[in-house]
Order: sequence, then structure tokens, then C-alpha cells
Amino acid sequence: MLSLAHWPQDDRAQLHGIFTDIDDTLTTDGAITQDALEALAALKSAGLHVIPITGRPIGWSEPFASQWPVDAIVAENGSVAFRGDGSKTGQIHKIYQQDEATRTTNYARMQEVAQQIVREVPGAMLATDSHGRETDIAIDHSEFTHLPQAGIDQAVAIMRAAGMNATVSSIHINGWFGDHNKLEGARWIVRELFNRDLDQEMDHWAYVGDSTNDQLMFTTFKNSIGVANIARFVPQLKDFPKYVTNGERGAGFAEAAKMLLAR
Repeated sequence: MLSLAHWPQDDRAQLHGIFTDIDDTLTTDGAITQDALEALAALKSAGLHVIPITGRPIGWSEPFASQWPVDAIVAENGSVAFRGDGSKTGQIHKIYQQDEATRTTNYARMQEVAQQIVREVPGAMLATDSHGRETDIAIDHSEFTHLPQAGIDQAVAIMRAAGMNATVSSIHINGWFGDHNKLEGARWIVRELFNRDLDQEMDHWAYVGDSTNDQLMFTTFKNSIGVANIARFVPQLKDFPKYVTNGERGAGFAEAAKMLLAR
């Protein structure tokens, strides 16, 4: 990983959008800080698209989608989003990648897997935001409890044995049925919002993240940035961001935004 100071001005000058993780990237100790919120506003004021993509549930995301200066929020690792309706009233509406019948079937299957994990993995607990989830499940490992690495690995193994995708964020283990992930969510929302193909303009977007579930984004985006607290996950990472900030969490995001706007 290179210091953010090595991010070429020519690369920054070509950007017209930024995707970002939320937990421990935009937020610090569970809340967005003023510097990160001001950074979002500055990016939007500069005419850049801003789209958070998170493993958090869609229900949890709703107030932020309506209050933050962003184009949309993609939740539950790419399966569902809140987007604006283009009006001056700031109304948002929910869109899904999966149809209703698929979501209903998958939901029932996921609850069975969640209960299996709680039964079989010592200390495993459902994430406290589980009531707001529609297309995935989440096991808490670092938000309100501590699950050791062996427990994290066991929970991931149970999800994958059931045919689910599984990723580990800075706070949760997420599992779901379907082909979506953060990258597919980014491709989907660019089509939905702008009727464009993200793969044709990948070098014109940046991504900011902090943990193992950001690895696909790190390896796909030329302009990939890790906030400094990614150091916690270095032993588990196979794919790294190209650049890393000096600041952690929201301060790191604000640092990346400042660097981007200094183009």
C-alpha cells in the first residue's frame, strides 16, 4: 500500500464518482463525524457522485439515505438500495436486485442458517441490526461483542456449507444467497442511476474501505483507498488497496476526499 500522497493528480482529475464503505470508513465509534459529513458535502458540491455501499441492513440505512448528501446508499452487500427520485423534496425509494419470490424463499433459508450458527458457534450472536435486514444475515463479531477468529471462521464455514456467500466486515459476518456483492452492487446502481456501464468507466471512480469484505473492490478499482485502520485486517487480507490514508475511520475518509478535491 502506498501513502495517499502518491495518488497521481492525473488519476484524481479524471474521477467523476466515489464509492465508500460506511462502518469504520465513514463512521467512527458507530457515528459519522463532522469532518466525514463535510467531506461528503464537499464532494457533492464539486459535482462528484457519492455512493456508500455497506453490509448494513436496508432498514438501518434509510435515515442516512435521506439525510446525507449522497446519490444512493447500497445496502446488504449490494442487494438493495435507497435512491433519490430526482425531486427537490429529497424523497427516496427502495429498489432490489432480487424479485419478491426469491427474497421470500431466501429469507426463510437464511434464518435457519443464522440459528444454526448461534447454536453451534460458542459466543455467536445475531447482529443487533438484524431486524432491519431483508436479504442477508449478520453475526456480530466486534460491534457489541467479541467473537474470536476461530468463531468467525466457523460461522463463515457454516454459511458457505449452506450455499451462502459470506464476508467479514469490521464488525459483522454477513451471509446471503445470490450472486450480488459490493462490486455487483456498484455495477447495478450505476445502471439504475445513470444508465451507464461501470466497467466502461472504472478508472473514473474511486473506492474507500477498511476491511476484508472490501477486497474485491480494492482489486477492481485502480483508485482504491484504505483508511489507516485497515492495519487491523492486514493478516487476513489477500488483496490490498493501492493507497492508504494517515487518518483512521472518518478522519481517513475526509483525508481522501480532501486529496481528491485538490485536483
